[in-house]
Amino acid sequence: MAGHPEPHRITVGGHEAVALTVRGYEQLLANRRQIGGQSARIRVLSQEIRKSRLLLRELEALVEEAVCDCPRQDGEQVLCPTVRPAEPTDRKGEECLRGALASLIRHHQEGAV
Repeated sequence: MAGHPEPHRITVGGHEAVALTVRGYEQLLANRRQIGGQSARIRVLSQEIRKSRLLLRELEALVEEAVCDCPRQDGEQVLCPTVRPAEPTDRKGEECLRGALASLIRHHQEGAV
């Protein structure tokens, strides 16, 4: 593994400074740009993680509060949330847990968090 190059230390006006070659300075600028790009990507990923955590908490709440009698297609009863979607809907099944979960997931995918 190659070591880091030692900078050329100089004294200018009584103050210690570091002298870089043009190539070394250009490399330093390129590294700064790369770090800036990585920081931006990290911020975006951090926002996505926060949104995903919020979605999971809301999904957990729906599942934990599930107690009702929405029929499945095979006639059996399924667990449903006691809470209803915030906005009234005409779409069939939105009051069932499956519909509520699908609605919640769509809401988060549209970026409305």
